[in-house]
Amino acid sequence: MPVRVQEVKTHKIKIKRNDQVIVIAGKDKGKKGRVLRVLADKNRVLVEGVMLIKKHVKPNPQKNIKGGIAEQEATIHVSNVMLVDSEGKATRSGVREDGDKKVRVAKTNGSVIAEKKSK
Repeated sequence: MPVRVQEVKTHKIKIKRNDQVIVIAGKDKGKKGRVLRVLADKNRVLVEGVMLIKKHVKPNPQKNIKGGIAEQEATIHVSNVMLVDSEGKATRSGVREDGDKKVRVAKTNGSVIAEKKSK
C-alpha cells in the first residue's frame, strides 16, 4: 500500500530580513521591530523585541554560559506582521521598476522601502 505524503502549500513571503515591521495581531499588537530571520517553509518570522519567551538555561562553564532564566524572541506567524512605510504606518508592498532595477514600494504612499544592508 503506497504512503501518501501531504503537501504543505507555502505562499511567497514579501517580508525580508532587516525589514521594519509592525505587529497587527496577538499579544504584542502595536509593537515595531526589525526582522532578524525569515522561516519561509513555516511561514514565520523572528522579530526583534517581539514575542518574548522565557527559556530555562543550564549553566555550561566550558562555553562560558551562566545558568538561569533567559528571555529570547520566539517566531511569529507572517500574517500577524506588516511592513512599515516611511511614515511609520502599516503597509503592503509592491514592485516598481526604476530604470533597469526593480524596487519594493509601499502601497500606502508609494515610497521606496529601503534595503538595509547587514554587516
